[in-house]
Amino acid sequence: MSDGRSLREPAQRVSPRARTVWLIGALAQSLLVATAVVLAVWVWDWVDMPSWVVVLVGLGLAAYVAIVPQWRYLVHRWEVTDTAVYTQSGWWARERRIAPMSRIQTVDYAEGAVARLFGLASVTVTTASAAGALEISGLDKHRARELVDELTVKADAVEGDAT
Repeated sequence: MSDGRSLREPAQRVSPRARTVWLIGALAQSLLVATAVVLAVWVWDWVDMPSWVVVLVGLGLAAYVAIVPQWRYLVHRWEVTDTAVYTQSGWWARERRIAPMSRIQTVDYAEGAVARLFGLASVTVTTASAAGALEISGLDKHRARELVDELTVKADAVEGDAT
């Protein structure tokens, strides 16, 4: 029997600068695909690939670059309460994860090379779950450091051994 409550979206958004980092990633991926298509057309010219295929691939890549970073920004969310860490991620398939404080084993901070240029970082929360760690990427690096400290204190305050 349902009590009328449903799982709501986590309240916090990632940094707006994450869109730029995701845009750079989408551009890099698209350039790799475009290069592969150009090489395929050049190497296998005898196949006589129709020009509409190349145009279609180009339009698809342009749409990918234009849409995905904004879409990811609208979907990616996180929240920390006294009892759990909530995350929502994905752009094609959406995933919501909840990690109770009692299950947290480690909290890690990481700055990728491109993210560092934009003052961003990721926080990874490892739990005793077969589903794997929760990752909150695209956070302002100062907020990410505060979050690591906050989660460490909260997880340490919970009785139990996180197994």
